[in-house]
Amino acid sequence: MKPEDRVPVWHVAAGLAVCSAAVASGAFDGVHTEVGYEYYAEPTVPGLPTIVAMPANCLVNVAYILLGWHWLASAGRQRGRARYLQEVFALMALAYGPVQWLRLWTQAHRAAVLDQWLTLLIFAWAAVWCHFLEHGWRPGTFLALEGASLASYGLALLHPQGFELALGGHIVTVVWKVFRAQRRLGDATSAGIVALGTVSCLGFVGLKLWDLELARGPLFRRLTGHFWSKICDVLQFHCAFLFCVRLGSPRSP
Repeated sequence: MKPEDRVPVWHVAAGLAVCSAAVASGAFDGVHTEVGYEYYAEPTVPGLPTIVAMPANCLVNVAYILLGWHWLASAGRQRGRARYLQEVFALMALAYGPVQWLRLWTQAHRAAVLDQWLTLLIFAWAAVWCHFLEHGWRPGTFLALEGASLASYGLALLHPQGFELALGGHIVTVVWKVFRAQRRLGDATSAGIVALGTVSCLGFVGLKLWDLELARGPLFRRLTGHFWSKICDVLQFHCAFLFCVRLGSPRSP
C-alpha cells in the first residue's frame, strides 16, 4: 500500500477517534437518546446472546459493511481527489455498520450518541462530494462543511429533538446539493438514481419513525419498520455512490 493510499484510512480513523473520545468524556451525556428494547418493534429472541438479541435489526448492519467493502474495492478505478472522496465515504460505511450494531448490542447511551453523530457526518460527506463535482477540489470548504456538521450535534444538547433538527438540516442540504449537481452535470440515468435515492431517504426516515405503529400489522411483525428503514438507508447510501461516481466519470456525448 502506497503512503497516499493510507490517507483516507487515517482521516476516517482520526475522525472516529475524536468523536469517540468526545463521547467517552461524558460531554454528551445530557443528550436525549432512545435506549432500551421498548423503543424497537422487533421482539427479542429468548436464548440468543445480546449481540443478536434482535436478529433482523442486528444482522442488517452487515449490509453496511458489505456496501463499504464493495465501494472501497472499486475505488481504484477513480483517480486523484475523486478516489479519496470515494474511499472516505466507503470507509464511513464500513465503520457505521459496527457502530450501529454496538448500539443495539449494548443498548448504551454513549453508543447511541456516537451512532447519531456519525449519521450527521456521513450525510455531510455526501454534500462534500457533490460540492466537489460542481466546483472542484476546495479543501477549505470541505473542512468548513464537516466542521459545521460536527458542531451541529451540539443542538442535541440544547433540545430533546436537537438531533432530529440537525439531521433534517443535513438531509435538506444534501438534497439541495444533489439537485444542483444533477441540473448541471446529470443525465437521464443519474436522474433515475436521484429518484430512487429520494424514495429511499423517505423510507429511511418514515419507516424508522413509525416502527412501533407499523408492527401492529402482520407485514411488519418480524421484519419491522426499523429493519426496512436500514435497508432503505443502505440503498440511499448506494445511490449516493452511484450518483457521484457517474457524475464524476467522463461520458460519451
